[in-house]
Amino acid sequence: MRYEAPTTTKAAAGLLAEEKGDAYILAGGTDLLVRMKMDMIEPDLIVDIKHIPAMQSIKASAAGATIGAAVSGAQLGAHKGLIKMWPGVVEATNLIGSDQVQGRCTMVGNLCNASPAADSVPAMIAAGAKAVIVGSKKRRTVAVEKIVTGPGQTSLAKDEVIESITLPKRPTKSGDAYLRFTPRTEMDIAVVSAGINVTLERGVIKTARVVLGAVAPTAVLVPKAAKAIIGTKLDDAALEKLAEACSEACNPIDDKRGTIEYRTKVAGVLAVRAAKIAFKRAGGA
Repeated sequence: MRYEAPTTTKAAAGLLAEEKGDAYILAGGTDLLVRMKMDMIEPDLIVDIKHIPAMQSIKASAAGATIGAAVSGAQLGAHKGLIKMWPGVVEATNLIGSDQVQGRCTMVGNLCNASPAADSVPAMIAAGAKAVIVGSKKRRTVAVEKIVTGPGQTSLAKDEVIESITLPKRPTKSGDAYLRFTPRTEMDIAVVSAGINVTLERGVIKTARVVLGAVAPTAVLVPKAAKAIIGTKLDDAALEKLAEACSEACNPIDDKRGTIEYRTKVAGVLAVRAAKIAFKRAGGA
């Protein structure tokens, strides 16, 4: 196994392009190292991205935010500007693992691990986040919802690495929230999760994005659920339609952690609760 620690994203992409064997990116390592120790993978090359300045910074301004791929959950949780701008995104990332894991885990690593139950992903999609991708020959920017294509699978080419995540400007009178259900309060993965982002105009929801996690092979953006609450102040009828739309969008597995019926029901319940939090954060009454 070969270990490389490039200092630019372009160099990292070049190493991936040149490697004929199995190459893996090392950011926090909270998923990668576990898989290696369990003999699930045997990398020929590990590319450590923690020495790349562009991947280590958080830049937040009135125009939006850029979060480097190697920024840890603990760093996000300590950034007051980002917490104020996108609290749901920060809260979601801070639910990944224990305090010890938070010191290492990264939002981009959580995304690229491509677990259907990833906490940061529904919140990022709800916020309209985009991924800045660098390849050996070109750069491109895509919506986060286009990255994961299935459990453990992404749309990234062999020579591509995500350099950062960009979050849009926070509109006035807007708010986001993320909730998940787990059997235990910590050190567990979501059985169901929901991320919601809303913008108000004169106290009424003008725009909305509703995203579910852990109920399908990938996070699910639910336009019908968003439509159910747009033009409302989250009255009971709107919330009921929201819950119904979320349950209809589910395609979960049936396992020891939760049945299909249970996950389908809880998806609607969590969406309603997350919508209420987002609405209140946006200034709704």
